[in-house]
Amino acid sequence: MDIKWDALGQVFVVSLAVSVVVVVVFSLGALALAARQSAQEQGTGTGAGRLAAAVLCFTACAAVVLYGIYLIVPQFH
Repeated sequence: MDIKWDALGQVFVVSLAVSVVVVVVFSLGALALAARQSAQEQGTGTGAGRLAAAVLCFTACAAVVLYGIYLIVPQFH
């Protein structure tokens, strides 16, 4: 019976860690978009690098979410 609780604990820890990472990466993407808008409003540049960083962050988040859905839904295997 201990093995089941160990597995449940491992799933919980991995789920929590992945959730925190996704939230942090998504927040970095939102921060990059805000910095891009600020740079454009101040006229200090186009913020193309910040836009690229935001797109990269949002793409990484989407990939993690889609991979999680792939793991959960058995019809995809």
